[in-house]
Formats: sequence, C-alpha cells, structure tokens
Amino acid sequence: MSIVTVDLKTKQYAVKIGATLHNHIGSEVASVWTPRKVALLTDSNVGPLYLSATSAQLTAAGFEVLPLQVPAGEQAKSLPTVSTLVEQMAQAGFTRGDGLIALGGGVIGDLGGVVASLYMRGIGFIQIATSLTAQVDSSVGGKTAVNLESTKNIIGTFYQPDLVLVDSTYLDTLADRDLVEGYAEVVKTSALADAAFFALTGTIQSVDDIRANAIELSTRSIEYKAKVVMDDEKEAGQRQFLNFGHTIGHAIELLAHGGLRHGEAIAIGMITISQRFERDGLTAKGLTQALSERLTVVGLPINSDIIGSPEFYAKLINDKKNHGGQLNLVALSDIAQPTIIKKAISDMPEFIG
Repeated sequence: MSIVTVDLKTKQYAVKIGATLHNHIGSEVASVWTPRKVALLTDSNVGPLYLSATSAQLTAAGFEVLPLQVPAGEQAKSLPTVSTLVEQMAQAGFTRGDGLIALGGGVIGDLGGVVASLYMRGIGFIQIATSLTAQVDSSVGGKTAVNLESTKNIIGTFYQPDLVLVDSTYLDTLADRDLVEGYAEVVKTSALADAAFFALTGTIQSVDDIRANAIELSTRSIEYKAKVVMDDEKEAGQRQFLNFGHTIGHAIELLAHGGLRHGEAIAIGMITISQRFERDGLTAKGLTQALSERLTVVGLPINSDIIGSPEFYAKLINDKKNHGGQLNLVALSDIAQPTIIKKAISDMPEFIG
C-alpha cells in the first residue's frame, strides 16, 4: 500500500492506495472517525456489488450505517437528489458529529461531497473510490458539485474529505468503457506532470495494460494532483492547469446528452485545444500526435461533430472558467509546461474554426 498525504492549511488527510483495502474498510474508517452514524452513499451500479459488504464491515467496526442509493449516472447530480438525501439523513437523526461515505465513482463523490458539506453546515466525509476516474482524479482535492439542468457542475463547494481509499480491486467489476474513460484523466495528468510519467503512459497499449498498471497510474496521478492542490486549494492559480481539455470537454459532454462519458469528452477536448494551440505555435510540434496516440490506442475518441456548432459556443458561456466574457484555456507549451491563455468567448469561433 502507498499513502499520499494531502497537507493543507486547515486540514491534512491521507489517500491510501492498494489492492486489499476493500477488506479493511471498517478499521480504516475507524482510524479517522470515532463510532457514529454513517450515511453510506452509492449508486445502482456499485450498490449491488459492494454496499452490503461495506455496510457489514462498518457495522462490525461500531458504526451505525444508513445505506443510501441513487440511480447511476450524471442525472443523480442534481439539487432534488441533494434535497432527498438530506431529508433521509435528517429523518434518521443525523447530527453534526456524524458522517457520510461516498462509495462509488466521480458522480457519487461529487454528490456525496455536496451533501456532506451542506448537512448542518458540514459533517465528516470519506471517499471510497471505485472507478478509475475517481481513483486518479476526482476523489482528491475537495471539489464537489452538482448540475443545474444542462449546466455542469455549476453548484458546488470546496470540501476536503477526512480519508480517501483507492483499491484497484474495484476496477475488476468495471466495464472496459467505464475504465477507459477514466484513463483520459491519467493521460492529462501525465502530460502536466513530468516526462517520466508521460513516458509511462506511452507504454500503455491496451485496456489490459491499464488494469495491470492501475496502482502505479493512480499513485502518480494522485501525487501530482495532491501537490497542485496543496499549493492552490481554491483554484486561484496553478490548479487551473488541471482543467486541460475540460472547457471544451464539458460542453461536448453536455451536448452529447449521455452519448459520451466524461473522460471521452475530455479526451476530445484535450486534442481539440492542443491542435489549435499547436497550429498557432503555442504548443510544441508533435505533442498533439503524442497525446492522440495515448488516447486512441485504448479506444478513446479524439473528435466530435458537436465542436463548432452554435450550441457548442453557447455552452461555453456557462462554463465556470468564464471570467467576464473571457475563458482561461490551458495550453501545453510542452510536457510539464502548462500555461493559461485567455480567450474572449466572442473569439472562440475563429479560434476553433
């Protein structure tokens, strides 16, 4: 097992990464929390696989468990779902001294973080990451959010967990497509981090390679993200680099209406933005091709007909990175050399076109 410590000004927590943590959830949670009521939040995909065993371990460790399950998918990230979960916890007598555990992928982590941050102005929060997206990115850093109708992640908080557990065994029950979409975030992080990590992603040539190297990919990704978050918790500076590919990717994801997974849209976003910046001389020649090879070899898409449509440009207006009509776009000058390029939304059609 490896441990990455996230050490912030107001909080410190561990991200534990291994292959046997799923057998020790009770003791791991007991290492950071005293016995209390625990809302165990999951979805309809993960619940049938792991909810019962996880609940039993927590109960054996002295916790009183309230199982909560929502439908799988992005539609669960909504204010009505938040309201329903808060009401269920209130009816069960939860107090400020109790806690919530998110057992699932990025959607459950986002949703659980919002609920934990809002219930009685904040209760304990732990993430048990079961998807590759969560294990390499979304479970660490404290960003939580839900969607408002067709606007992604517009309602949220910064709320750090007390503990994050990353167990590669959970990936065994993940479908290949669900696994691969998380790998887009790995490629993104490797390009931001350093030449050695980027070289590692260059050796991944199949879905089986992702599974075989899952622990190392998670560890390297989380080490980089933890470093960035510790330097810039609230995304005032370099944490914005983690949005590489996301401005375009989020617009595509929403307009695909479920036809694209988050990571698939981010893969398209990374390649689209890199192509344009390479065309304009702001990204090193050949870097877009290197990114493309890492994505396509495992089946990730790199283009979409949605890009350039009127609806696409309209979505950019609601992006969280819209600052007074300007977007902060992330460009890679070269590997491990990200920079922020400001573009007026009104200039995006010319830039993309």
